[in-house]
Amino acid sequence: MIVCLSSLVAIRLGSPSWIWSLLAGIGLLMAWGRPWRFLHVALHTIKRDLKCLVVILRVKFSLHRHLHSGRTIPDLFAHVVAHHPDKPALICEATGEVWTFRELNDKCCAVAGWAVAQGWTEGDVVALYLESRPPLVALWLGLAMVGVEAALINHNLRQHSLLHCVGTCTVRAMVFGTELTEAVSEVSGSLDPSVVLFSIGDQSDESNVASLQAKSLEPLLARSPTRPPKRPLSKGFNDKLFYIFTSGTTGMPKAAVVVHSRYYRIAAFGFHSFGLRHDDIIYNSLPLYHSAGNIMGVGQCLLFGLTVVVKRKFSASRFWKDCIKYNCTVIQYIGEICRYLLAQPVHPSEAGHRVRIAMGNGLRPSVWEGFVQRFRIQRVGEFYGATECNCSLINIDGRVGTCGFISRILPSFYPVGLVRVQEESMELLRDAQGLCVPCRPGEPGVLVGCINQNDSLRRFDGYADQDSTNRKIAHNVLKMGDSAYISGDLLVMDEYGYVYFKDRCGDTFRWRGENVSTTEVEAILSGLLGHTDVAVYGVAVPGVEGKAGMAAIADVGEQFDRFTFLTAVQKSLPPYARPIFLRLLPQLDTTGTFKIQKMRLKMEGYDPHHSNEQLFFLNSRAGCYEVLTEELYRSIIKGGVCL
Repeated sequence: MIVCLSSLVAIRLGSPSWIWSLLAGIGLLMAWGRPWRFLHVALHTIKRDLKCLVVILRVKFSLHRHLHSGRTIPDLFAHVVAHHPDKPALICEATGEVWTFRELNDKCCAVAGWAVAQGWTEGDVVALYLESRPPLVALWLGLAMVGVEAALINHNLRQHSLLHCVGTCTVRAMVFGTELTEAVSEVSGSLDPSVVLFSIGDQSDESNVASLQAKSLEPLLARSPTRPPKRPLSKGFNDKLFYIFTSGTTGMPKAAVVVHSRYYRIAAFGFHSFGLRHDDIIYNSLPLYHSAGNIMGVGQCLLFGLTVVVKRKFSASRFWKDCIKYNCTVIQYIGEICRYLLAQPVHPSEAGHRVRIAMGNGLRPSVWEGFVQRFRIQRVGEFYGATECNCSLINIDGRVGTCGFISRILPSFYPVGLVRVQEESMELLRDAQGLCVPCRPGEPGVLVGCINQNDSLRRFDGYADQDSTNRKIAHNVLKMGDSAYISGDLLVMDEYGYVYFKDRCGDTFRWRGENVSTTEVEAILSGLLGHTDVAVYGVAVPGVEGKAGMAAIADVGEQFDRFTFLTAVQKSLPPYARPIFLRLLPQLDTTGTFKIQKMRLKMEGYDPHHSNEQLFFLNSRAGCYEVLTEELYRSIIKGGVCL
C-alpha cells in the first residue's frame, strides 16, 4: 500500500518515472530492516501524512496555476475584492475604523498612483517604518501594484540598526509614522541625501515633522486616483514582492527576500492546514513588519477574504476583551504570547469568546495544555519556519508539543530532514563520502531543505546581501551535487516523525560533560516562577571546562525566595542543568516578536561591576544561592571557589 502511494505521489508531483518511485518505496521498506515496525509506524501516521499530502498538492497546484498565468499578489487580491467588495477586510483596533475590501483596494490604488507620480519604477525600494495599522498594508500592497518593493522595517529599531536596514536595500524613499518622528530625527543626518522622506499619521506635531523636510503623505494620497494603475507589470509570481528583516537576535537584521509565490505559499498553507474558513475573523496582535503578522495573518484577508482585526500592540490584559468585542474566531500567537496570557489573572472575559483556533509558532510544550484547557481552544495550529526558509513544518493533527512532522513513510513528497551536527559549533557532520549524516529518531539535528529553484515549494530566495544568502546554503548534503537551506535550529524527531524544537543555533552549552538545552531549562524555571520571563545561557568560568549555567529572571521583585526556588530547582532539574548564577532584572530585552535577546546578558555575565541588579551564586557545599559580592566574584575568577 505504501509503495503504491509513493508511486502515485511521485507521478502527481512530476517525477520523471514511476519506476524510480516504486524502487524507492521498496528500498525504503528494506532499509527499515524491520518490516513489522515499518507497518506499525505506517498505521499510526498514514492518516496524518495523507492529510498533509492533500494540503501540499492543493497548494502546489495553485502555485503552478498562478505561476503559469502570470498572476501576482495584487492580482489575487483584486479577484477577492471582486467577489465581496463590501465585506470588512481590515479593522483597526486602535481607532475602531473598518475598511471594506473595496475601500482597501481604493487606498492601494491611491498609493500606486502616488508611486507612479514620484517616478518610481519596477525594482525600486521604499522603506516603510511605522507601527502596525491598516495603512501599512495599503502602502506595501499599493506599491506592489506598480512593481515597487517595500522594505518592512521593525518600528522598534533605532539609530545604527535603523540605518543599517535602510542602507541594506538602497531605498529611494522612506515613509514613517509620525509616532516615530523622533527616531527618524536621530538618523536623518546620516541618510543618503537622495532618500525622500514622507510622514503618515497624526500631524499634530507638525514642527518636528517639518524640521525633517518630510512631506505629509495623506494629502498626496487624497489627490491620487483610486482606479487601478494602467502601467503593465513585467514582474511575475516568482519575482520580488517585499523585504522582511530577520529579528537580529544574533547580529544585525538581514533583509529576507519575499517573492509573490512565497507570500502565497505561507498564507495558503495556514489556510488549508488549520481549518480556517472564509467567514473567520482573525485577531492579529503581531507586528506587521514580521511574516507571521503580515503573511500568515493579513495574507488570509488579501488572498482568502477573511476579516482581520489589526491590533497596534499586543496587550495581555486586553486580549480576550478584544476577541469578544470583534467576534474573533481565530487568534495568532508567536513566541511567548501564550505564556503571557496564561500568567494573567483569571477574568470573566476569557470565558466569553468564540475563538476556536490558535495558530502560530513557539508555543512551549510546558504551556500548551494549560493554555488550551483554560481558554477552551479547540485547535492549535502550530508550525515551524522562518520567513526565508524552504523547510517549514506544520503540526496538522494537533499533537501536543510538536512543531510539525517529517513523514517516515512518504519522505520524498516533501524533501526536508534532520542531519547531524556538532552541537556546540553547529558544524555539519559528514560521512566518508562527504555527505551529511541523517539523524535517527531521538537524535538531535539541524533541519535542512533541499533547494530547487524551479519548484515554488523548495526555492530559496535568500537575502538582499549575497554573502548572507551563501552562508545559509550547504552543498553535497543528501547526495553529491545538491544544495540545501540550513535552518540553524536544533530539532529532534521521534519514531513517528513528529518533530520537537530543541534549541536555536548556539543556545546549547556543555557543562559537566552534558549538553544543556537552554530552551528546556527556561521552560522549567518559568513554570516554577509562575510563567515569568527567564533567559538561560552559558557563561565561562576561568579554569573550568565548559560553561556554567546562568539564569536571568525578570520581574520577581521582593517576593523571590531563593531558598524555596533552589528546592524546586533540585526537584525539577538534574545537577548539570541547574543554574550556577542567577540575575534578577525588572524586565528582559525582547524583539518585537517576543524572542528574548541574550547577547547583552552573555557579555555582562556575572560580573557585579556590569550590573546594578541582584546576583546570586549557587554554593553547592552550603546548599544555597548566596549573594554574589565583588569579593566572591574575585574568588571565583581566581579559582578560589570550587564549582
